[in-house]
Amino acid sequence: MKRLTKAEEEVMQQLWKLEKANVAALIDQLPEPKPAYNTVSTIVRILEDKGFVDHEKVGKGHIYFPLVKKSEYSNQSLNKLVDGYFQGSFQSMVSFFMKKNDISLQELEEIMKRIKEEE
Repeated sequence: MKRLTKAEEEVMQQLWKLEKANVAALIDQLPEPKPAYNTVSTIVRILEDKGFVDHEKVGKGHIYFPLVKKSEYSNQSLNKLVDGYFQGSFQSMVSFFMKKNDISLQELEEIMKRIKEEE
């Protein structure tokens, strides 16, 4: 799966949230300052070329929808992070974030409990 730029990821976040949208609806969801219509339209076409998005023609316009699930992209991004910065060790990553964010052992146990409940 290809990596997304920050701008592409920002548009994808909105499309995942909306599930289907035209360019104008995507722009409405983006933070100020709003990008130009042509900018977002170009980003959406790039996302189509990368295989993340497809469209259906509705009247004279297009409605875009994601082809890649958010969970799939998140998982791939997390794996690249772990491989690139933590030599493939999730244990090293968790340890790093615990130290940097001052997470207590009790908080970690609560996180583990939630993970087990979701399984």
